[in-house]
Amino acid sequence: MRMERLGRGGTPAQVLGALGERARRLGTPPPAALTGAWFGSAAVVAPSLGAAPVSAQEAFVCPNAQVRADGPLIGGGWIGYLAYPDTTTSQPSALPAAAGGWTDTVLRLDHDGCWWYETLTDDTCPDELTLAVLDPAVSVGNTDTVGNTDTVDDAANPEPHWGIDWSLPDRDAHRHGVEQCLDAIRAGEVYQACVCTRFTGDYTGSPLAFFADAITRTCPDRAAYLEGLWGAVASLSPELFVSRHGHRLASSPIKGTLPLNRDPDDLRASVKDVAENIMIVDLVRNDLGRVAEPGSIAVPELLAVRPAPGVWHLVSTVTATARPGVSVRDLLDATFPPASVTGCPKTRARELLQQWEPSSRGVYCGTVGMASPLAGTELNVAIRTVEFGADGTCALGVGGGITIDSDPAAEWQECLDKAASTLALSTPRRVEAVARTAAGVP
Repeated sequence: MRMERLGRGGTPAQVLGALGERARRLGTPPPAALTGAWFGSAAVVAPSLGAAPVSAQEAFVCPNAQVRADGPLIGGGWIGYLAYPDTTTSQPSALPAAAGGWTDTVLRLDHDGCWWYETLTDDTCPDELTLAVLDPAVSVGNTDTVGNTDTVDDAANPEPHWGIDWSLPDRDAHRHGVEQCLDAIRAGEVYQACVCTRFTGDYTGSPLAFFADAITRTCPDRAAYLEGLWGAVASLSPELFVSRHGHRLASSPIKGTLPLNRDPDDLRASVKDVAENIMIVDLVRNDLGRVAEPGSIAVPELLAVRPAPGVWHLVSTVTATARPGVSVRDLLDATFPPASVTGCPKTRARELLQQWEPSSRGVYCGTVGMASPLAGTELNVAIRTVEFGADGTCALGVGGGITIDSDPAAEWQECLDKAASTLALSTPRRVEAVARTAAGVP
């Protein structure tokens, strides 16, 4: 193992731009990244990750994992995603059920603005990686930014731009799903369920450039990116699905949403949103209880109002102590898919959601993250997540929790509110037209 202090350098977006250009120049796999609040750091970047499809059972397998608490060293690990497991035959997902890869080396940005080189090997940091971190503009030929801007030198960075032409979801189909859910609640089949829909689109340019723009402009806490021949995943999630550090487990479900221009006190005062959150907290307690020491489950934070890109959310945190011998696979078997995107009771909600939603969710509502043999495991809930297919198509899932107090029109508007910050990254005029059509404005 080795760790080197590199010093202050570029932003995560700038470093990713430099590493992306390095990968194109060398013909190596592109970088992968976790940005926001991962492993006590502001960014964890794999300089090059060969992300390939794997079986669901292989996702987040971490050989030689050491049971230890948080520490400054991550070193490396498996970075990837696991898609939402339930599918529909009419519209299957374009991406593999799981994909990812192993990295022996990461570049870590601490919250004081210092970059570190960390590796599970004894290798020193290559000069080109040091340059990409400390002076990414020089690394890509005096390019000082990456993304959908006019300041990029195309000769130095041949694929800096991106564009997405979004199409709106089927509002009537979503309303019908919400109404079916309300009927099921009245019949006593479920108490709550998360009914989802999808924006679809066609993209041009670089998914990595999209991600770099997105994290710069929206600053999500649990953003993640990886890419392969199968496509790419750019997750702009604010939500922690589950973490494991040593024997300590934690999950921070999000349920309850209000546009950011509204008074956040209104969210805490909403009977519907509070009920939605508390029901999911109970479901998370039940899920973690399958692998936890008896009596160790606690809720240190309940119904906190937190900002996220474009919205306020209600966030709670559940903690537990894992029983001896519990593996990451055991943890996923007990808790996946995430409670906040399924419903109560979980098994019946999942069965019914396959009837109420017209397409498979794909990576959306699954999880993206990292399992490190030194630092533990942290996984997000793959919401606010854009899936890029190798065929030039893309998708953005959105949804919301339905309770007996839900209004179908308000639930549709909540979907639009959640998508707004991601849609706003695209061409303004096209986004405005899509938003007006989705809202029923001529």
